[in-house]
Amino acid sequence: MLLKLEQDTARKEIEVSIKYPEINHDVRRLISLVRSVETKIICTAGGNEKLLNASDIYYIESVDKHTFIYCETEVYRTELRLYQLLEMLSPAGFVKISKSCILNIDVLDSVRPLLNSRMEATLKNGERLNVTRKYLTDIKRKLQEGM
Repeated sequence: MLLKLEQDTARKEIEVSIKYPEINHDVRRLISLVRSVETKIICTAGGNEKLLNASDIYYIESVDKHTFIYCETEVYRTELRLYQLLEMLSPAGFVKISKSCILNIDVLDSVRPLLNSRMEATLKNGERLNVTRKYLTDIKRKLQEGM
């Protein structure tokens, strides 16, 4: 892969151009990463508001009508609902893995099968999440898109 960087002081915003002979796993992953950098989520932690890049998010979970955003070591809360977040983040590589959880495919380290047609997803930070039977096809499709 060839990477060209060019500074243009006359520009007002960043322009990313991806040129490729054919679309493949690397191109799809690059597109997903670029989209995740431009997507931002407003959340709170300790009473302070923070703007998170989607690429920093590992997974999002809804518990007792509250939505929590899990990063590598931090946890934040957002007022957005799970379905709203999935709609926003799906183009950036996020997929629903259970009724109450959305996973960032880019931080997925490995998956292994469990009993009853379920899977266990291990993230890059060592955390483990269960992928329920209902959402297996979604995560498999998302993984195949990335290959």
